[in-house]
Amino acid sequence: MSEPAREPLWSPSEREAAIIEGLRYLSELDGVSGAEGPVRAWIRERVEAKPPPGSWRMETDALGNLLVRVGEEKPGPRLMVAAHMDEVGLMVTSVEDDGLLHFRPVGGIDPRILPAQVVRIGERRVPGVVGGKPIHLQQPEERKKAYRLEELYLDIGARSRNEAEAVVSLGDRVVFERPFEVFGEGRVMGKALDDRAGCLMLLELLREEWPGPFLAAFTVQEEVGLRGAQVAAYRLEPDAALVLETTSCADLPDVDPARQTTRLGQGPAVTFRDRTSIADPEMVRILVREAEAARIPWQWKQGVAGGNDAGAIQTQRGGARVASLSLPCRYLHQPGGVLSLDDYQHALELARRALRAWARELPNGGDGR
Repeated sequence: MSEPAREPLWSPSEREAAIIEGLRYLSELDGVSGAEGPVRAWIRERVEAKPPPGSWRMETDALGNLLVRVGEEKPGPRLMVAAHMDEVGLMVTSVEDDGLLHFRPVGGIDPRILPAQVVRIGERRVPGVVGGKPIHLQQPEERKKAYRLEELYLDIGARSRNEAEAVVSLGDRVVFERPFEVFGEGRVMGKALDDRAGCLMLLELLREEWPGPFLAAFTVQEEVGLRGAQVAAYRLEPDAALVLETTSCADLPDVDPARQTTRLGQGPAVTFRDRTSIADPEMVRILVREAEAARIPWQWKQGVAGGNDAGAIQTQRGGARVASLSLPCRYLHQPGGVLSLDDYQHALELARRALRAWARELPNGGDGR
């Protein structure tokens, strides 16, 4: 029996509906680190269907990054904009005689969120569930502790090793089964919004005319060590780079305000430093100036933990100036991340303005320091 249709609590504008449609497609694609193919194919199709203005070329490198070079013949600094295609997930590491599967995380996942998660495994998208010893069989002391990874397994309904190996293989990626949802007023929830939201912004920026070289990099394997960005930056040789990301949002009742890294709905976050990079002060100054001049809401990213592709781009070849612009995302690296559409639109407008200002004001290469 089907569920009755729910009355919408909020009606999106035409612009918001277009963002929702793009986020829905990207969120529901599978792309755990090292297996980003479906995401790359979707983005490639969109670029080819609505190509950038002027001269451009697109390539996929050996690691799987999708690189789009626009207007390389134009004068001015080589500006790279990066967003990563991969998402956190799991990987099958062994199969037991009873058909249960063992796994390891791919990227930073809190093991405490895993029990009872519904998943899909491999290219066949085999359904499964993350299981562990049920509570009524646990000793009192066990109930006080979270499961360790070694105590969890994937159950796909197989009754033997042979049955399991007929549909899954070692190394298969495992994604969370989470449909994309619109809820509340102007908010969305889904998996892999880190960093499919950044990918959608980069796609939108590619459709505009730029005064100088614009180098788009849809990168791979960010979640396991910024690997794709290293290769992409070496290949593109940017003078400066903007990383479009999502970042943790901790505006929750039990978190002290001083530790709330970002707050949902209060604008994109500007990073001055994190674990992997220190942002270029001049780029940050211009970024903040453009936000203030256009009255675009923005906030500082208050925590310095974590990192993103800027850390890899900054140190390739002769080095590059870097800055990051991030969307606050509640429940980052969990199946149900939450984003604000207002934050998305403000981030896109600020990125657009900052990139044009950097094209005018930043010198080429290392000149002008």
